[in-house]
Parts: sequence; C-alpha cells; structure tokens
Amino acid sequence: MRPDVVVVGAGIVGAACAEALSAAGVQVTVIDQGAPAGGTTAAGEGNVLLSDKPPGPELELAKASVARWPKLLATLADLLGPEQAEVEWDPKGGLVVALENADALAGFAGHQRQAGVRAELITPSDALALEPNLTRDVIAAVHYPDDAQLQPVLAATTLLAAVRHRGGQVRGGVTALGLRPDGVRTSEGFLQCGAVVNACGPWAGRFSELAGAPIDIQPRRGVVLVTSHTSYTVRHKVYDADYVGAVESGAADLQTSTVVESTQAGTILIGSSRERVGFDETIRVAVLRELARKAVRLFPTLATVPIMRAYGGFRPYAPDHLPVIGPDPRVPGLWHATGHEGAGIGLAAATGQLLADLFLGREPEVDPFPFRVDRPAVMTCT
Repeated sequence: MRPDVVVVGAGIVGAACAEALSAAGVQVTVIDQGAPAGGTTAAGEGNVLLSDKPPGPELELAKASVARWPKLLATLADLLGPEQAEVEWDPKGGLVVALENADALAGFAGHQRQAGVRAELITPSDALALEPNLTRDVIAAVHYPDDAQLQPVLAATTLLAAVRHRGGQVRGGVTALGLRPDGVRTSEGFLQCGAVVNACGPWAGRFSELAGAPIDIQPRRGVVLVTSHTSYTVRHKVYDADYVGAVESGAADLQTSTVVESTQAGTILIGSSRERVGFDETIRVAVLRELARKAVRLFPTLATVPIMRAYGGFRPYAPDHLPVIGPDPRVPGLWHATGHEGAGIGLAAATGQLLADLFLGREPEVDPFPFRVDRPAVMTCT
C-alpha cells in the first residue's frame, strides 16, 4: 500500500510524529537504518523536563509535551491494552540543587515561574527531606513537581505499535538514500509516498543533504553510567544547577554536570556529559571518572554503590538549541522533526502533535515559527 507519509527515523521523535499522523487517519510507513528505537533513543535517560529550560520557545514546547504525555499514554493504553502500552511513566518531580551561587539558581527559577512553570524555591533542609542521601553542602534548591521520567525504548516502541495497529508499517534495516518528487529512494528500493519526514536525529544533517535541503544538525555525544541493582534511594531526578548551563552551551569541548536518578528496574543512572566529537563512539575513562566524581559529591554515600556499565549515544544538536519542526521550503513534500539534542524524549509528544497539526493544516497549540526550517542558525543552503 502506498503510504501518505514516510517517516525516516524510528526513534522517539519519529515514532511520535508517525503516531500523531496515524491518529489523524494518515497512512504512515516508518523506516530506520537500524533497529526501531535502537539509536539515540536507546541511549537516553527518559527525561521529561521543564526544570532545565529557560523561558522561550523550547520551554513552551516542553510545557505542551509534559501536559500531553499522560493523555497520550492513556490513549495508547486504551488502543493497545495497558500491558503493551506500559512505558514506566513516573511523574516523580525534579530537584535542582546548588552547592554554590544560590542567587543564580533562584533567579533562573524566578524567570521560569513568570513563564508558568511550577518552580518551588525550598530550603536545604527541605531538600534533605525530599532526598535524605543528598550532600549536606547544598545551600539552595528548587523543586519541580512536574518533571517526570519514562523508559524511552518502551515509549518509542509503544508509539510505533500504535502506528502498526492503525494499519501503518515499521521497517528496520532500511536506509533512506535520497528523494524523488514522488517518494524516497531506499536501500530496499523505491518507496512511493506523498511526503517524507526527516526524523533522523543526529543523522538528520546527513539525510538532509541527500534530500537536497541541507540543515545544520550535528551529533553531540553523551555518556551515562549505570549502577548495579541497589536499594540506594534517589526519589527524584536530581541535578546540580550547572546542568542548565551545560545544556545551553554550544561549546564543542567536553562538559560534564551532575545528574542522578533511579529507575524502576532498581538501577541508578548517572550523567551527564556533552561533547561534539562527530560520530566517534569511543568511551573515554576520564569522562566516566568525572561523572562518578561529581555524582559522589552530590550523593556522598553513592561511592559504595558499584557501577555495572556505561553507555553512550549521539544527540542531534542545532546551533541555536532549538528543534527543527516543519516543512522545508526548498523541497516540496520534505518535512523535518529533529534537533532536540538531549530533550527529545520529553519534547517528543508535543513535537509529533505540532508536526501533525502543520501537516494537516490545523491550528497548532504551540507557535511553530521559532522551530521553522528556514532560520539562519540551521539553514546551511538557501
């Protein structure tokens, strides 16, 4: 069957776009060069965050996504059944702490409150009540009740299961090689369709060149440590206030900041690192040591918990730190949904809805203008 839309990329963002289109009756085929949900999504922590975003377009997209995720998951549970739609959704909230420079943290939270985010400035004693294992060196903290977490691979595969349930196809091991006016050339032959969505994540820049409409999306590598199964308690997503600066930075050199959270599987995830090294997959011991050292500074008794493994992945980095969502004016039928860097899990629900709204000519909930393709920061060829 000839699909209306081919989504190139079966990670969380591509899956969310495909699900939102299929929910509106659009016939969708999703292809991926690897296994569905096996790339950047599989290397994610599952963050659904408001706490790390300053006021602006990305925060507005995040607010829409945080509100949409529970509704979307309920819809998927009704469609597929609760067992198949289980994604380990955990609205546990976030805790951002400062070991120095308390004024900067308070000021950032104040700006977020003005933008409609629940950002509750609390005392160090309150922070210790929320997280008993936290260091006593905390001098300020902000509680974010609306931060959440999910299991990213489960979320992506559930979205793709909904696409299949509605008659769409999901095909792994199929590489997109370029476009023709009536479809996309692939490693498995020509696939006729009416439109193509570039949801290739860190590889979106590469595919955009093949499609004849290059955009500046680059891979930015990150590494996460995983502890063995433990009874050690981390009740929220907890990170040092330096994390916000690392997220917003455009520097290519290595940056690390402390992020610690438990999973429902009983492990603890420790991050985070950011560096632009192309597609170099090397995991460097020095980076792992830095992550561990900073995590122990935040949770001193974490030093007794063994590390089981480490994993790394590439995030799609846009120079202006904003996703690219919408039609490409240079190539009719080409759409983009990429550039979310490390926020793709959290932003996916609203991204899929926004792309579907634009594709179908519906009034979008979120202003699409800041995410347009033809903006100077990402348009590499006019």
